Amino acid sequence: MARRIDYRRAAYLLEDELRQAETDYSRGAWPSVPDAVVRAADVLFATSTQSFREALLGCAVARVLDPDIDITLPYSHLADNAFSGRGLDERVINPLLQKHQIPCSKGAYLAVFRRSVPFDESIVRGLKDKEGYRAFLFYLAELKRADTDTARALLRYLLLRFIDLREKSIISLVKPRRLALEQWQRLIEVLLDRPSGGQLPVLLAVALLKAVSGTYGLGWDIQWQPINAPDAPSGAAGDITVYAGEEIYLALEVTERSVDENRVRSTFHSKIAPQRVGDFLFLFSQQGPTSGAFQAARQYLMQDYEIGFVPVKEWIICNLSLAGAEGRRRFLQELLNLLEQSSAMLKRAWNEVVEQLLNGAAS
Repeated sequence: MARRIDYRRAAYLLEDELRQAETDYSRGAWPSVPDAVVRAADVLFATSTQSFREALLGCAVARVLDPDIDITLPYSHLADNAFSGRGLDERVINPLLQKHQIPCSKGAYLAVFRRSVPFDESIVRGLKDKEGYRAFLFYLAELKRADTDTARALLRYLLLRFIDLREKSIISLVKPRRLALEQWQRLIEVLLDRPSGGQLPVLLAVALLKAVSGTYGLGWDIQWQPINAPDAPSGAAGDITVYAGEEIYLALEVTERSVDENRVRSTFHSKIAPQRVGDFLFLFSQQGPTSGAFQAARQYLMQDYEIGFVPVKEWIICNLSLAGAEGRRRFLQELLNLLEQSSAMLKRAWNEVVEQLLNGAAS
């Protein structure tokens, strides 16, 4: 009797690993794998034979879930330690790839192979894409001999390559003509809950500042940099710096991490005081500041430096309510412009949330 796979558990594992991989991708944090594995993946993700990499993903999931499975035996009748590769693909792998808009095949499982074959050298002769299949076999062998932690790293690396494949594809943005204030409130709330490595909160804040400047004719020059980029080399006063003429009008730090006293003091000495920023805002999307952060801010107020703490969602909604229909129109356009220049991951997050909202699923 072949090894049975719990498809619900497999789907949970893959969703969780993909979520972590998306965060890693946005931060440029790839797992360390041997150069030979990287070269094999290069071949697999360059070939037009999509079945190889998709079958490999199923094998990686099976290997992590059950080390007793022989992942070279993807048909249940082949041995007691074989598994149903087709069932795993149809119930878990292909639905997940399609759900997350990752380029994948739509045909039958392993259509490139004859039915009921093992994954080994015995079938190379009958395949057109021999280079792709040998890269597949190499990665499979690495998975098969890996311990549990190494197998997870190889699965994570494989998912990162799938994400990279999606990033290089073209994803068109969903562009609503207009949204009501209550729709904006729900949309922003859901977007801020999406893992983005802190990028979505920054884009939302930049879009709002641009919309406010345009709506009220303020003529602000708004400069910003990618999240987690070091401020020191660029001389930036924060994640976002707003200039009125040549003077810094406001600087903002957009954060998903807690703001404590140490962070306030280090930010003051590294950015606020050197740039003489009189008005500095911490925009937080998750946990609020500690009591020590407020205490440090009050001390700096005595030196004529104002440091504030504002939840980004409420900050955006309050400003949108005051800016009126024109301000909300500008905000939508500015946000779409920023997203057009962003990663496929952020575009997909926007598309999913907007489509749910417009279909009533997010309300």
